[in-house]
Formats: sequence, structure tokens, C-alpha cells
Amino acid sequence: MGAGTAPTVVKIGGSLVADARRLRAQLVRLADGELGPCLLVPGGGPFADAVRTTQSALGFPDALAHRLALDAMGHMAEIVSELEPRLVVARDLAAIADALAAGRVPVWDPVALKAGHPDIPETWEVTSDSLALWLAGAVEAPLCLLVKSVDRPLRTRWTDLARMGLVDAAFPAFAERYPGRIEILGPGTDLRRAAA
Repeated sequence: MGAGTAPTVVKIGGSLVADARRLRAQLVRLADGELGPCLLVPGGGPFADAVRTTQSALGFPDALAHRLALDAMGHMAEIVSELEPRLVVARDLAAIADALAAGRVPVWDPVALKAGHPDIPETWEVTSDSLALWLAGAVEAPLCLLVKSVDRPLRTRWTDLARMGLVDAAFPAFAERYPGRIEILGPGTDLRRAAA
């Protein structure tokens, strides 16, 4: 994707399931085109939580848990596209490009990553936050917005946020490689102001 057509990547945290009103409002705003072309990355939400709980109980390897968490993101992609019908699920870069060319908002289902990718470790250190940043790099997005259930504390670095659990442990390394801008949108952050 060329820089002129590159979308903003917007990662919607799975924790927003607990705030359905805010989640639906964000989806409508994105579908209305408030940010221009954008690409939505859903967190795994309660489905990813179920993977963590089950792995803890049964002790299966992180690689399998990672693949199941990718499925969790895919399930959330289906749900958000059902909540806002102007969103369309896209499972690869070609489908993302097609949706954007048609004026639609693609919602990424990362199922293609289940086969593995050399840039993405299959551990819990990589969650939908780092995957959104990786995708932003892949589509040459100038901006990656992380919509979270909490605001970013002032004057914090990505390493601080990873230690606090606001982003995953791999996020600082992904952020270092990403040439675009990264913003966190908490409940107190205006979507358009953060994207400006």
C-alpha cells in the first residue's frame, strides 16, 4: 500500500467488551470515516482470557496458546463486524487492500499468522497490541492508535507501559521498529484529537 492510501491502524482492546456503549460508539465513528481510511485490529477479549485460563489449567505450550489467541482475535473480528455492518472481516493483506479500495473499513482476522511468521514470536509476550503495530508496519500506516480501557499515564515510555501491563512485553521492540506514530486512546482521549 502506498503512503497516500495507507490507512490508520486502530486496535480496539478486548477489554472494551466490558464497556459495550464505548465499544459501539468507537465502531460507529470508525465506520463513519472520522479518521479517514482505517484498518481495525480487535483484541481477543474474553476469548483470549479463556485461552489463558485453559492454558494455566492444562499446561499446553505457548505456541498453541498463541495460535488459539489468534483465533480469539478472529472471533472478535466477527463480532465487531456484526455489531457494525459497515465493517468487513479481512483475513490477509489482499483482502484488506480490497476493502479499503471499496471504501470499507476492514477488520483484521489474523488467521493467516497461525502458520507462523518469522517476525512474530509465538508467546504471550506478543498480544494484539504488538500484532497491531506489526500490521501497521506491513501496510505502511502512518499512525497506529491503541484504544484502551485506561488512559496512558503522562510521561511514560513504552518500556514503562509494558512493565505496567498496559501494552504487552514485546511492544517496546515492535515500537522501536515502527516508523510511524503511536497513540493510546483511553476513555479520556478524543479519537480525532489523538489522530490529528
